[in-house]
Amino acid sequence: MRTIINRIRIVRQTRSVFGMLTAVALFAVILTACGDNNNSSSPSGSASPSADSSDAAQTAEASSPAPAANDPIKVKIADIVSNPVFRVAKNKGFFEKYGIDADIVTFATPAEGINSLFIKQTDLAWGADFPILNAVSKGDYSIIAATGTNTDAAAAQWKLFAQDDIQQGADLKGKKLSTLRGTFLPYLWDEYLKANGIAVQDTKQIGQGGLDEAYIALQKGQIDATWVTGAALIAKFQTIESAHELTDMSQTPVRIGGDVIAPNSLLEEHPAGVANFLRAVEEASQYITANPEETADIMFAEVKQPKDATLRDLSTVNWAIGFSQESFESLSGQKQYMVDNGIIEKDFDLASKLDLDSVKQAVPDRVTYGQ
Repeated sequence: MRTIINRIRIVRQTRSVFGMLTAVALFAVILTACGDNNNSSSPSGSASPSADSSDAAQTAEASSPAPAANDPIKVKIADIVSNPVFRVAKNKGFFEKYGIDADIVTFATPAEGINSLFIKQTDLAWGADFPILNAVSKGDYSIIAATGTNTDAAAAQWKLFAQDDIQQGADLKGKKLSTLRGTFLPYLWDEYLKANGIAVQDTKQIGQGGLDEAYIALQKGQIDATWVTGAALIAKFQTIESAHELTDMSQTPVRIGGDVIAPNSLLEEHPAGVANFLRAVEEASQYITANPEETADIMFAEVKQPKDATLRDLSTVNWAIGFSQESFESLSGQKQYMVDNGIIEKDFDLASKLDLDSVKQAVPDRVTYGQ
């Protein structure tokens, strides 16, 4: 019996010694690996990385989104019913993921939403270049990103509806034309009329608050022509028996970019929070691309937009935030028009109204302005 006990003790001691030796060996391997990592940047263990591999590493680092910092914010976002980006960001938890407590405030037009910044009704807004430029010319606001929607396909979604007696652009002379207050439409009308040999002064522009108002006015004959966008609204205008689609904006030289604007105070107080807001927007845009049917369901549930209308619009209304040289040139060209026509009373340095730090953190590879 004593012999058996002694054998058990020997086995246990042997196992203990073996375990200790294994641990020591493993620790030595770890130290060796650490030493290799400190002296080599490649699997082959070369003493120093080549210039090419160093440049590639720096390029990869520069094009990768910066890690999100914790900076929770509560914001009110100005929006319109046909834009899915913010609603998907909130519905699918992208805002919550980045510590953003977001309320969406709906307006008839993006221009109205931008104007709401002036009375502190909202904290963030977006819209076409025209109202954005008007806003930054008047106060302490900055453009923080472009929406990436200034494409030919997006321009083709702006349709010109006119009374049936208007069969060509030249027939608009002396007619009453709808222009939504605070939007880029005066600029579009100017370019379109000029191309058809008509001076703006030879027409009467009627300011209206939204496309629903323009629909009623065209139906009743109170206006002769109006620009319309959005699949649901286009379908609605197509039901007017006395009117027809004359052309679309892609047949003009006008391409309207979209931009996101924020008060400088928000950028100063929550720089990481604004970057996180753009991260959430980018993830929502990617989700929309991958899940169009669910996006249509969300839009119907939240704003009663018909699913088929949402699906028709998605290819042109979904965002790809960033900021390119083309974004800047679009803004610059419209700014000059606004200054020349007295819409902007005092000229300003456009570059000084850009704050692109947040979008560079969110999508660095899409910020090519100045490169």
